[in-house]
Amino acid sequence: MAKLQSSNGVQRKDSRSLAEHERSSLDTDAELNGFANTEIQTDKYGFIGGAQQSSGENDDIPPEVLRQREAKWLDMLNSWDKWMAKKHKKVKLRCQKGIPPSLRGRAWLYLSGGKVKKEQNQGKFQELDSQPGDPKWLDVIEKDLHRQFPFHEMFVARGGHGQQDLFRVLKAYTLRRPEEGYCQAQAPIAAVLLMHMPAEDAFWGLVQICEKYLPGYYSAGLEAIQLDGEILFALLKRVSPVAYRHLKKHKIDPILYMTEWFMCAFSRTLPWASVLRVWDMFFCEGVKIIFRVGLVLLKYMLGSQEKLKACQGQYETMELLRSIEPRYMQEPFLVQEIIEIPVSERDIEKEHLSQLRRWKETRGELHCKSPTRLHGAKAIMAAEPPSHQDLRQSPTILVKLPQASDSQAEKGNKTKNSKDQKRKDTKNISPPLNPYPLPSDSLSPESQHLHKDTPLQGSNQSLSSAEHDTYL
Repeated sequence: MAKLQSSNGVQRKDSRSLAEHERSSLDTDAELNGFANTEIQTDKYGFIGGAQQSSGENDDIPPEVLRQREAKWLDMLNSWDKWMAKKHKKVKLRCQKGIPPSLRGRAWLYLSGGKVKKEQNQGKFQELDSQPGDPKWLDVIEKDLHRQFPFHEMFVARGGHGQQDLFRVLKAYTLRRPEEGYCQAQAPIAAVLLMHMPAEDAFWGLVQICEKYLPGYYSAGLEAIQLDGEILFALLKRVSPVAYRHLKKHKIDPILYMTEWFMCAFSRTLPWASVLRVWDMFFCEGVKIIFRVGLVLLKYMLGSQEKLKACQGQYETMELLRSIEPRYMQEPFLVQEIIEIPVSERDIEKEHLSQLRRWKETRGELHCKSPTRLHGAKAIMAAEPPSHQDLRQSPTILVKLPQASDSQAEKGNKTKNSKDQKRKDTKNISPPLNPYPLPSDSLSPESQHLHKDTPLQGSNQSLSSAEHDTYL
């Protein structure tokens, strides 16, 4: 039997075909995860088990509603700059309602500014991908690969395509930001992106999250996340005084319970339907969504005297926050609470300045100078205005119509030339009834018959059109 060798964190095959290797890896990991000798059932998100697997009960949007939303999003993506400039509130509302699954990857890339970054840095990911990388980071990344969503079909296979792409994205980022290197919390972020888009797009999405949405979160020392913990705690005093007093009484620092929440953008905490809805709003409105989720969970888990009866000390409180009641994390309830909770970008920035002053008084200057945090898609676009070319959509599936024979093509050209001459002769007499002739005017009789009697033409337009999602 061929042996698998590990090189740069990616297992490779010696002589087996890739398909055999994938099947074998999946079978092996299925056994490790307790799925041996059973039929593996995946939910609609690709999970084959684990806490984030969906039950699929009452969470499907009616098909006609979904199609309407897809049409609206396709229209927005075709004129993205105009929508963001003139109808941003409408974009925000549609993100709150939930981005259609078939368009989520593309929408996230546009919202985050990753699409513009990718267009302005053509070939950059390929350049980074081809470099060997720093061995000290490669070893750490390799050890983390199998820990990312081990119950998701994309990452269950050791050395499979999902883990290979995850390795490539994380390695490329360490090469882009060698002063930061790799942080373990970046792995689940990159994995979520890879579930919705190709590796190159996921890389630029990760870049935008690390550099625009959550700057400084993944730097050595974790000063930015500690600062945001203090901001969260201060905002909690206004949102839920009861929870605030309890945490303060037992001297439970925010860093103890909110680190994974914020650094992983709740991707390892919430049910998957809720994760996706939170990320839809997060990409549109920025880090305030992450703050709001944290405040909602703290408010409902610790915000009443009845709740606090069960946690009289620090240990009990931490255990409670590690096992949040499912009802508070369910998509309908959580999304509504996130929308309604009164915490704005201005509130966060005001508290940020206050906590920054307090930090300097008690701890001195920050060691890590993070770039300015941008609050959502509109702020990112305003900071780096894209050109129309940057926002163009390039289809990845093209289907060519059958080519006419030389004699048919010649005949078609003669017919076209004859019609062109006729139009010229009658130009000064009266305007043509139809200045936009149908495609059949310039096709051979055989092609006309094909287009008339079969749906091929419509299919070709759909597949090659930039209006349709490339990640369906």
